[in-house]
Amino acid sequence: MKEFVISEAKVETAVLVGIITQTQDERKTNEYLDELDFLAETAGAEVVKRFTQRLPLANSVTYVGKGKLEEIKDYIVQEEDNGREVGMVIFDDELSAKQLRNIEAVLKIKILDRTSLILDIFAMRAQTAHAKTQVELAQYKYMLPRLQRLWTHLERQGGGSGAGGGKGGSVGLRGPGETQLEMDRRIILGRMSLLKERLAEIDKQKSTQRKNRGRMIRVALVGYTNVGKSTIMNLLSKSEVFAENKLFATLDTTVRKVIIDNLPFLLSDTVGFIRKLPTDLVESFKSTLDEVREADLLVHVVDISHPGFEEQIEVVNKTLADIDGGGKPMILVFNKIDAYHHVEKAEDDLTPRTKENLTLEELMKTWMSKLNDNCIFISAREKINIDDLRKVVYDRVKQLHVQKYPYNNFLYQVYDEEEIEE
Repeated sequence: MKEFVISEAKVETAVLVGIITQTQDERKTNEYLDELDFLAETAGAEVVKRFTQRLPLANSVTYVGKGKLEEIKDYIVQEEDNGREVGMVIFDDELSAKQLRNIEAVLKIKILDRTSLILDIFAMRAQTAHAKTQVELAQYKYMLPRLQRLWTHLERQGGGSGAGGGKGGSVGLRGPGETQLEMDRRIILGRMSLLKERLAEIDKQKSTQRKNRGRMIRVALVGYTNVGKSTIMNLLSKSEVFAENKLFATLDTTVRKVIIDNLPFLLSDTVGFIRKLPTDLVESFKSTLDEVREADLLVHVVDISHPGFEEQIEVVNKTLADIDGGGKPMILVFNKIDAYHHVEKAEDDLTPRTKENLTLEELMKTWMSKLNDNCIFISAREKINIDDLRKVVYDRVKQLHVQKYPYNNFLYQVYDEEEIEE
């Protein structure tokens, strides 16, 4: 009798590549690569090696120098000789069509950049027709200037041994190839036009939905990806919004009606922001972020346990400005205080103390203390200071409600408990 062995799905392995420049020191590059590692993990890949190079700026032809590219190639070949196949190489910045083509010609392996990886995760996370349409549009925008590179890749596959094997000559293919490129370009442009029309129609429907929500203050949770917005949403609305320790766990905007001490308001949980967020993705998702633009109050959630949380605050504020969502009343909520830790300085260490050496109590007395009641420290996971958060949100919403609807006595109105899904 035969025994059937069910083998586990093989996890694709990845190598990361980043550069250290005059504007991006080694610490920041390593932090960016940590984030890229997390992105790769979210997409389902396992990172096995990192390469970095110090350059004035990225090489316009191969991103890193030719010597570093050969070093990466040698590592891939060595791993193959040892029976360990490397599935892809991921670069920490967006690559041009020329860079992609040249890198792939040397490494003969699947090449991704930060943008294509984020787009892949967005495609995987999109659940609603709205989000899927937005992601597809962003993918086509990314693909359009890289069609030549995609066709080069397909020609190699036609040569007989897939991405990375065989030379796959171009003789006899140049004319038809160019014709096919033009056909594909027209198809993509036509598809993009259709997607834009579809988004415009969806946006029109959603705009009507927002107008029919009645006289309630709108509060939007914003912040960097994976800072705990969805967990806070669940605590405030007493509902179950999907939340996990992955980047972009929330992609589709969710809106809930929340009531605190008889005061109803609308609370929305939006997609998280990230450094080097693809421009095309921001453009495509502007309609999803209408909830942010039309909000009366922003609750900016920050992961205070992250070493680069101050830079993450800047990224969020810049993105808000880019989508015309800045300048609104805002509460800064520093989450994950349970995970915060500092580095104790040795007694004989005479160098100045840095932010990493501050205790949480000392950190709270820095620039954050000037924010007064617009700043609160919590742990959503451990439910620390959640009642304080509710009180701060209640006070702000009440104040805004009185200003916006002075003749609307909300305390005596009866509201249904419907939840609004977007």
